[in-house]
Amino acid sequence: MDERTGAPDSTAVRTALWRAMHVQVDPPPHVFEDEIGLRLAAPGPDWRRRPDMDPDITRGFRAAVVARARFIEDLIDDRADQGVTQYVILGAGLDTFAQRRPEAASRVRVFEVDQPGPQAWKRHRLDELGYGVPDWPHLVPVDFEASEDWLKQLAAAGFDTGSPAVIVSTGVSMYLTQDAIAATLRQIAGLAPGSTLAMTFLLPVELLDAADRPGFRASMEGARASGTPFISLYEPSEMLELAREAGFTDVRHVSGASLAERYFADRTDGLRPSSGEDLLLATI
Repeated sequence: MDERTGAPDSTAVRTALWRAMHVQVDPPPHVFEDEIGLRLAAPGPDWRRRPDMDPDITRGFRAAVVARARFIEDLIDDRADQGVTQYVILGAGLDTFAQRRPEAASRVRVFEVDQPGPQAWKRHRLDELGYGVPDWPHLVPVDFEASEDWLKQLAAAGFDTGSPAVIVSTGVSMYLTQDAIAATLRQIAGLAPGSTLAMTFLLPVELLDAADRPGFRASMEGARASGTPFISLYEPSEMLELAREAGFTDVRHVSGASLAERYFADRTDGLRPSSGEDLLLATI
């Protein structure tokens, strides 16, 4: 977060821009369509000239971002079909599910959890663009830096701890210590039976495809230089064990490679997600 303006951090903006780049640069069929995040970010007319928007150099990262976004929303649709009516986005950033898919979003109660500054900024931008904030996405400000209890704030915003929910955390775990991740997992494991957690995590560099390692190392160096270093990298077995220790009984590893097969197998342009980010899918 930019402390002076409350604007979202560079990672949230980059994710929104890559999602828009997929629509604007990659040929159809598009795995995921989101240009509303670009409108929220309003990066200026020259945004595609940014070094981190180079359409060729960043195509693997761009594909990975849209693959995980598609997986999450497919999961929401599936769980909603099964009767789950609550969807919690931890570290929501510039997520636009409620704006892009109002019919799907109206089937569940959407709770966006984020730092107060960026969330106030996002609310203002939604109003400026004419989207507003209808009743069904609940914006839940939580000051993580002051160690506020996000679950307590969530309940105060109307979240029913006695009903199942889908909890999603993408692009966050690498910035947290293992103790912080374990504490969050324990909180979520205490929610109602039938709840599901989907959380991304980064792999140790030696587990990446050789071609992806230089880009991953560059990302790590960039994160360190910007003051938000990657703290936690996990082998899949380590992440599954962490979830089991927290109390989850049904844990599954969803690899980036499986998402590539699921969403990119029939493409003729060679677009594929880069390796390095996998998902934990854990159900209570």
